[in-house]
Amino acid sequence: MAIRISSWLTRPWSLRSLLLQGRLAFRLFREPRVPMVMKAVPLLALLYVVSPIDFVPDFIPGLGQLDDLGIVLAALELFVRLCPGGAHTFHREAITQRRRYSPMTPTDDVIDAEWRHG
Repeated sequence: MAIRISSWLTRPWSLRSLLLQGRLAFRLFREPRVPMVMKAVPLLALLYVVSPIDFVPDFIPGLGQLDDLGIVLAALELFVRLCPGGAHTFHREAITQRRRYSPMTPTDDVIDAEWRHG
């Protein structure tokens, strides 16, 4: 039985999906309708990467950098999943249609309510 070694270089779709996720996260980070609390997730991941305190110390070759990469990827995935669905859909469609960044227009959300006096 032969062992087959593969990497992300042999699967360009995985690198492409990673870049798409990064672009989507960057657009959502710039979106004014995404709450600031959610924008703290990628910032905390960046703080972890530059911090000298790690789960696995950086002086261990390979493992120290892999834990930083894992934290960053997990934080980006969490950030994208926590973002409002409307903003997520709007920016994903904008990426697939190759539109430049622009924030969502105010007419994208409608709040229907009744005023009761009493």
